[in-house]
Amino acid sequence: MTNQRARFMQPEVFTEHLAGFTHELESVGYTELTVAGYSMSIAHFAEWARSRDQLKSDWSADGLDRFARHRCRCACGRRLHRVSSKYIRRVQRFIRYLEQQGVIKPCAQARPVVAVLPEFSDWLAQHRGASPRTIERYTSEVSRLIPATSGPRTTFTALQIRQLVLSQVRGRSISYARCVVTALRAYLRFLVSQGHCAPGLDRAIPTIPQWRLSALPRYLPADEITRVIAACDITTPVGVRDRAILMLLARLGLRAGDIVKLTLGDIDWRSATIKVCGKGRRQVRLPLPQDAGDAVLAYLKQSRPRVDIERVFLCLQAPYRSLSGSGTVSSIVSAALDRAGICQPPSRGANLLRHSAATALLRAGASLDAVSSLLRHRSLDMTAYYAKVDVAMLTSVAQPWPEGVPC
Repeated sequence: MTNQRARFMQPEVFTEHLAGFTHELESVGYTELTVAGYSMSIAHFAEWARSRDQLKSDWSADGLDRFARHRCRCACGRRLHRVSSKYIRRVQRFIRYLEQQGVIKPCAQARPVVAVLPEFSDWLAQHRGASPRTIERYTSEVSRLIPATSGPRTTFTALQIRQLVLSQVRGRSISYARCVVTALRAYLRFLVSQGHCAPGLDRAIPTIPQWRLSALPRYLPADEITRVIAACDITTPVGVRDRAILMLLARLGLRAGDIVKLTLGDIDWRSATIKVCGKGRRQVRLPLPQDAGDAVLAYLKQSRPRVDIERVFLCLQAPYRSLSGSGTVSSIVSAALDRAGICQPPSRGANLLRHSAATALLRAGASLDAVSSLLRHRSLDMTAYYAKVDVAMLTSVAQPWPEGVPC
């Protein structure tokens, strides 16, 4: 190896920080080969920056773009017209690490949506008890609908509000339209509470027609639920994890968000209970069935990476981290349905197992109060929704058809 190549392999500008960065990569499960690839990419960028006298304070998105497009004649020995996107992602991650360590100043970026409406965000959290995800969704919709909200308050009229809503929801889905009107209604109520808007203006927002609890619950029979759980390959770490998730969904009727937020401290093995924090930030303890507890215990012993992360269920490929969100849990359910050979399920999300659990309990003779407590419903009307498919119970309460009465 030439002296030039040796110098390239040990970039002096990064030596004191590269060791900490590689240690962080190793701690989240990256292999030795992957860590070496990161080191090479960073060394390449260091050589390029050194050859152009580019200071650390000048690193930005434009600088990385120039690095990506440069005609490589660096000491790395590569002869390329353009650096691969993998190189760029590796360098970006190292720059973020340096920013977190305070070595360089963060690059100027667009402000997040939540920062545009800080007062509205605080009001949602303190007075409405909204979750961070709900706050992000509402502020995103409001900032898109009313870009001027970050400046002086606007004097809204009922006509302006109605025209704004109708222009946004025309031709869109019902679920999207409901999100728009709910976010805007919350924002108008916030303005009223702050004295920036006339009271009652939120009533000008048109309602989206949707008949509550009018549809039939979507569920799977008990034998198909068994097939879905049995389809997990428990000889692999992913299969063991997925089986534990499916067992909790099917036995306790948990929501996808409950799975994502579940922590190691939420499970009380002595009393065989599990703490769940659902909608409205209500915390309850549910009994942990034997088979579901065995599945979770098998995952913790056999498959879960030994990392300092409080969440129970993690991604099993480096970097080890918590599940990204409810969509990941629904994807696990969808993949399990495919493995079980269920071609046309009523739905493919995590709620399918929740609905199936409620329906099975009612058919087995459980009371509405018991099922409502398990599902953490605020109203028995929500639980009674599942009674629509309990044909045996409906038959017992059905009245005979009245005979015709002559005129």
